[in-house]
Amino acid sequence: MTTFLERQFALTAHGTTLRTELLAGLTTFLTMAYILFVNPEILSTAGMPKSAVFVATCLAAAIGSLIMGWWANLPIALAPGMGLNAYFAFVVVGTLGFTWQQALGAVFLSGVLFILVSLFRIREWVINAIPKSLKYAISAGIGLFLAIIGLKNAGIVVAHPATLVTLGDLHQTPVLLACLGFVLILALEARRVKGAILIGILAITFLSVGLGLTPFQGVVAAPPSLTPTFLAMDIAGALHVGLVSVVMTFFLVELFDASGTLIGVAHRAGLLDAEGKLPRMGRALLADSSAIVVGATLGTSSTTAYIESAAGTAVGGRTGLTAVVVAVLFLLALFFSPLAAMVPAYATAPALLYVAILMSRGLAEVDWHDLTEAAPAAVTAITMPFTFSIAHGIAFGFITYAALKILSGRIKELPIAVAVIAALFLVKFALW
Repeated sequence: MTTFLERQFALTAHGTTLRTELLAGLTTFLTMAYILFVNPEILSTAGMPKSAVFVATCLAAAIGSLIMGWWANLPIALAPGMGLNAYFAFVVVGTLGFTWQQALGAVFLSGVLFILVSLFRIREWVINAIPKSLKYAISAGIGLFLAIIGLKNAGIVVAHPATLVTLGDLHQTPVLLACLGFVLILALEARRVKGAILIGILAITFLSVGLGLTPFQGVVAAPPSLTPTFLAMDIAGALHVGLVSVVMTFFLVELFDASGTLIGVAHRAGLLDAEGKLPRMGRALLADSSAIVVGATLGTSSTTAYIESAAGTAVGGRTGLTAVVVAVLFLLALFFSPLAAMVPAYATAPALLYVAILMSRGLAEVDWHDLTEAAPAAVTAITMPFTFSIAHGIAFGFITYAALKILSGRIKELPIAVAVIAALFLVKFALW
């Protein structure tokens, strides 16, 4: 067995051992397992069956991580991504009024598009053309978008007819539990406790059960049926003209997120070559894009590489065996569906707020001394939560960037790709 694993993953060549890879896989799983509870909770608001989404989440994460580990031989795990699941549920379905089947179709098409740009090497042109300030701003804006959703789910922020939003009733037990969960996660993370987010979610869930707010449904059971979401995507419906910008939003965020995560984790693990490039990058991106298509087929929003994989590389994970271990653990998680069904929205809200904090720090990388870079970044990040749309944030950011570069006499700094995307968004706003 050890000889087989050595041949498949080249453990010795990567300076690692079987024990180290197993530990790394477990560590990565614990840091990202919160998605098992958060993803079904978010997508259920779009009308999707929570139990089926739980199964789809487990399978999409397992298959995606397995492809990444076995084929690309990288210690990077995959699962349905935060941010785009919220965009899927609250904007595409909740605001724009499309069905969740059409939204799955849009995710599927974005995955196919991702595969094509990876195969034909268009990916490098697109990624290199987008200014770093906008890349950082998109990540931070998604974080702020998650923050307002988390605050809403916690009951900390509520609607108000005069001020749009206001402070909720802090005397309500669910609100207090959400605040407790948030502080608990922060404290555990500050102490570098593995699986802090997962512990926080489970702690609030069990407290909720103990207080009689949530009925106990058990912990272990046979996996629920995947039938309600399997192959339920409406690809024909996703070709609706109103979903073109939705597909592009999924695609652009997936592209930036996947590339950034792959490079970031590989850099921390010391896997980049002398030129700062990731070996087998092509395979890694194909694994990522294939996982999107598989996830949509199963019944979940975009599947992508997880930055939490860095937790596994921090304890020595260096090969795809780490990701394979994560895949096996996600398959085992299929038998914990009753536990997932018990988790209330106010128990996952603290996780959204914490992830928002992590994503918002991208704004620190923006050049705030250059107004033509800083202003579009700020517009992008601010617009997402206030319009409750990732797509609108990206649109206003690109348009602002193009306009400023042209009007300030710095048109030579305007990439063609940005100008084209900005023009397309302008046409969209003018016609729809």
